Amino acid sequence: MDKERPAGLREKKKQATRHALFEAAVRLAAEDGAQHVTVEAISERAGVSPRTFFNYFKCREDAFVLPDPEAGERVRQAVREAPAERSALDVLRDAMAEQIAGTDLDRELLSLVALVLSRSPELTSRLLCLQAEEERALAEAFAERLRKQGAEGPRAELHALLLASLNAVATRVAMTHWRERDGAEPLLDIFHQVFDQLAAGLARPVDES
Repeated sequence: MDKERPAGLREKKKQATRHALFEAAVRLAAEDGAQHVTVEAISERAGVSPRTFFNYFKCREDAFVLPDPEAGERVRQAVREAPAERSALDVLRDAMAEQIAGTDLDRELLSLVALVLSRSPELTSRLLCLQAEEERALAEAFAERLRKQGAEGPRAELHALLLASLNAVATRVAMTHWRERDGAEPLLDIFHQVFDQLAAGLARPVDES
């Protein structure tokens, strides 16, 4: 038990530093325009060195659009390691819900992200590229899971691609609904409602009772 505590503290410190860099980048971009914000300025506001910045983000642009660069790999690992008898949709729901539960985002900061993106086509392009990369990687994780279950070929590939696409759509819908309702309901609850609708086949709205 004692051996696990330092690792847990290190991870929390790492998450806090990453979030501080992300928030600093977004707030500076909202104030001055993303094109004028340097790695040095982001690092200074977050209270770390520019060298530390690159321990968390590959490039300057990612700090504006990628709150947690490691989240995608954690989701993929959960997909690959999930028991074969569990449904793929439930596996995806649980993996993503765990990431959302550990994310320190608020509506005001998300609104600033949207503002920054609306002013910067370059950042929007970077975000779309990153999302496409994550989607392809997640599809491969699902394809790997299907191969272990004996399912291969074009239909299995299509299934894997669809699941990966659902992840992006479900997350976007949940976050948009959460923001538009002024955070009246926890984001995680809305995310689960989205997956309830998907699991029901979208034939009709799921009864809230």
